[in-house]
Amino acid sequence: MNKREFIKRIALVGLSTPVFTRLDGLLAAAEGRSSLELATDEDFWAKVRASYKLKPDYINLESGFYCIQPEDTLENFIRHVREVNYHGSYYMRNLRLENKQRVTAKLAEMAGCSADELVITRNATESLDTIIGGVHWNSGDEAVLANQDYGAMRSMFELVEQRYGVARKIIDVPMHPQSDQEIVDTYAAAITPKTRLLMVCHIINITGHILPIRKICDMAHSKGVDVLVDGAHAFGHFEFSINDLNCDYYGTSLHKWLSAPLGAGFLYVNKSNLHKVWPVFASPKEPDDITRLNHTGTHPAHTDLAIANAIEFHNRIGGARKEARLRYLQNYWTDQAREMDHLNLFTPKDRHRSCGIANVGVDGMESSDMAKKLMDEHGIFAVSINTSGVNGCRISPNVFTSIEELDALMAALKSMG
Repeated sequence: MNKREFIKRIALVGLSTPVFTRLDGLLAAAEGRSSLELATDEDFWAKVRASYKLKPDYINLESGFYCIQPEDTLENFIRHVREVNYHGSYYMRNLRLENKQRVTAKLAEMAGCSADELVITRNATESLDTIIGGVHWNSGDEAVLANQDYGAMRSMFELVEQRYGVARKIIDVPMHPQSDQEIVDTYAAAITPKTRLLMVCHIINITGHILPIRKICDMAHSKGVDVLVDGAHAFGHFEFSINDLNCDYYGTSLHKWLSAPLGAGFLYVNKSNLHKVWPVFASPKEPDDITRLNHTGTHPAHTDLAIANAIEFHNRIGGARKEARLRYLQNYWTDQAREMDHLNLFTPKDRHRSCGIANVGVDGMESSDMAKKLMDEHGIFAVSINTSGVNGCRISPNVFTSIEELDALMAALKSMG
């Protein structure tokens, strides 16, 4: 065996067929059944739940920050750590780039874009801030964003305002819109001839509100404005294709709803916009090479490898099945909560405007007190949110969440009346 054949053979080791023993047999039995039918099959999802090691001390209803990895993905991740360490510098010099390209191709296939328009990053913040800080800003330019956007992005726009003299036009997204057009018009009203960039959440992290991205992008493009989409909570949560969104830039985290290891995300840049963005760190790559925006030096290569395993787990469950289950879980408890007069739902009632995430508050109670009460008295972990007209707890179940756990949530909420 010559050196070239040897390198090619061991390069494939990092992306060898993953082991998913806990799903064997389960998914074969689900073939032929619709996603909607499976969404309510508690026996099926109890078996999926068995793929996770769950802490028994509390009910985890906070998957929005970090979705824990199923045990099979975790074991594959540990295997990659050992493998990269075993090869040492040889792996980093001879195998890393080829394997990263393979993982990037898998991500691009799932995302619905070209592999040369996507780079792996550490998280959505890195991805989105690369664009916000990298645009060729001029003094007097304007950017449109929302009060409901994530704080790190809003802070980055403040920085470019201070650094370049960019004016921020900040809108409020209607919490309970009557139509998509109401949302589109809200953004359109903030655009002027000086607007260079519009940032919009694919799904608002504090409420779970899914926005009509394609319609917003089409509107902005008709006015000559580029669109940056914050998809931190969208990818791996519900199904979509980036190409169908018609956006210019898209950033997301993979350690959220895809359940990849911590410290994984990606940035998408439409090919036609690559020349418009300065990289954070200098790179010898050509302006039309997206990897020039991702030159961050040595990084944990084993995390890249585990992304492929997270995709495989996601695909075996099925994106449509996962989305249907998350929607069912959210509607299961919010339909009941909307009937309780002492509760406030900060998530739209229209089914198509949300998926797994929703936010609920209690009349006369601060969200921090509510979260403490849920944890201390009922053993339920949820995050307190008090910002942009929202004063409640974000409830974000996962595929491992049981109906019994949501019944416990409802009993807890009822007791707060």
